[in-house]
Amino acid sequence: MTKILFVCHGNICRSPMAEFVMKRMVEEAGMADDFYIASAATSSEEIGNSVYPGTRKRLASAGISVAGKAAVRVWRSDYEKYDYLIGMDSHNIANMLRLFDGDPDGKIRRLLDYCDRPRDIADPWYTGDFDATYEDVYEGCTALLKAVRP
Repeated sequence: MTKILFVCHGNICRSPMAEFVMKRMVEEAGMADDFYIASAATSSEEIGNSVYPGTRKRLASAGISVAGKAAVRVWRSDYEKYDYLIGMDSHNIANMLRLFDGDPDGKIRRLLDYCDRPRDIADPWYTGDFDATYEDVYEGCTALLKAVRP
């Protein structure tokens, strides 16, 4: 089983968007049983809060529900638990490297590092552009799934 943890600052916008987009993709590909997919935050400020309304609305327009998802924190033990620790931007990567004391197994990458045009995914909490974030997340998840298919 391939285990993927998507990580962003608060776990209310980008990482849950990636979590649920990827879950949909593996389900549609008939591979849901081959994957364990989750998301978490590098900060503690949103822990317990539900997915941000803009993210919920954008995912709902794609027919994706985030019912029951609440923000959780990434833990040091997650390094051993997951095969891939996928940050949404360079700040998330830096925070994970600090938390995990490095990346000896090469598990940590930005989501869009799997694409032809590696880059950060802008935080829609600040930009307000949930459509652009969705497009980046979709592009990244498509490339990631192609890279890790069992």
